Amino acid sequence: MRDQGARPPATPPTGTPVGVPPAAVARRRTLAARIRRAAHALTEPAAPTAPPEPVEPPEVPPDLVPLLRELGAALLSSGQSVVDTERQIGEVAAAYGADHVRTIVLPTGVFVQVETTRGTLSDFTGPGTSGTLPLHQIGDVDRLVRDLVRGDADLAGARARLREILATPARFGPLLVVLGHALLTVGFGLILYPSAATLPVFLVLGAVVGVLRLLGGRWPTLGAALPVAASFLVTVVTITLVSPALGGDPVRILAPPLVSFLPGAVLTVAAIELTSNQVVAGASRFVFGGAQLLLLAFGVVAAVSVAGPFATETRLDLLGAWTPWLGVLCVAVGHRFFSSPPRGTFWWLLLALYAAYTAQAVGGLVLDPQLSGFVGGLVVVPVSQAIQRARTGPPAVVTMLPAFWLLVPGALGFRGVSELATGYSFGISDLIDTVLALFSIALGVLVGTAATRDARRVTRTVVEAVAPVVHRDR
Repeated sequence: MRDQGARPPATPPTGTPVGVPPAAVARRRTLAARIRRAAHALTEPAAPTAPPEPVEPPEVPPDLVPLLRELGAALLSSGQSVVDTERQIGEVAAAYGADHVRTIVLPTGVFVQVETTRGTLSDFTGPGTSGTLPLHQIGDVDRLVRDLVRGDADLAGARARLREILATPARFGPLLVVLGHALLTVGFGLILYPSAATLPVFLVLGAVVGVLRLLGGRWPTLGAALPVAASFLVTVVTITLVSPALGGDPVRILAPPLVSFLPGAVLTVAAIELTSNQVVAGASRFVFGGAQLLLLAFGVVAAVSVAGPFATETRLDLLGAWTPWLGVLCVAVGHRFFSSPPRGTFWWLLLALYAAYTAQAVGGLVLDPQLSGFVGGLVVVPVSQAIQRARTGPPAVVTMLPAFWLLVPGALGFRGVSELATGYSFGISDLIDTVLALFSIALGVLVGTAATRDARRVTRTVVEAVAPVVHRDR
């Protein structure tokens, strides 16, 4: 007999699986809704944008244009492309209400025009220094730009801070700077010509060239002729003393001490600008880089005319395949003292250099050596951006510039670097290989930059699409 007081079991709602709790079903439906919203946000075509209505020029702080002038000079001296310089100036101007801004950036000058309620304000500046800033100043300038873009800095205080940054001396004294250049030479020697007999020679020649660079920074007259003086001295010593004593190829021995004079970063940035449709800036940088190479070649030719001809046969035994990996470590230690990176960035710099060299080595397994730089440039950008996002990571430009130093010799190989540094037996095929190597690195940097930017955009789009559902669930 059935109990009259008992209730029949509850019937689950339509579409609800039997035995599944209603809360679990709700969570599944919420997750499916999030996925649908994210997929719709990623696949929805962009809405057509109507031309903006003309508006009155905004009120702009009076210190903005002078700040943009001084900031443009510092960015030009940081060795960045004109594309990045123009973008950073525009972001700083927009953060302080300047909507009507026009900029023309060239490697030798920045023209800024800002429309305000008081009229049109224009200014022009050239680079703040004759050479590239040390890495610690480049990093501090980049941090200042990021603070300005967020609107966290007072304009007058930012100008004073910028002047303090540019007046900051190098982190290390002359002896450690010379030691850093010597270690750079040893590192590139381990990569390009790893022989046990030549390592002490690389150390000594690297120290000599480091002293010349130090003197050239203090004496403008010597600085202008420094590539010629360094290549002449290194070539004479190599032909008359080192090569007869060791039996090595003089061209192979004198290439690593002169690698620091190779305008690898300049030529890579020039290729980036040309592929970014910045024809004037890219062409002018290419001409400047070519002039630097001609100065090196002139010094070698003058030395050969004094010391006489030389033989290129070598009787030296090369070390094993492990030497380039040790060379990358020496390059990182050399940059720490010679290039003066910000404090606490050595391990990040070492990570970026090993990532670039590993990617280039892997690319060399599937591509020609001249094209392996594409893989290295492709990896350098996201790695540098990821390092910048770390809590103690330096700005991306601090790790990217030394990576360019490493990618260019690696892409050209010993023969290309030696001929670039010496002008010896430089033919049309070698010129084509050099151009291919530079543009492969530039294309890799461009693709890596675009991929990193698109990854951020996709992540932001998905988060914005899912965020309303998450908020509603809470």
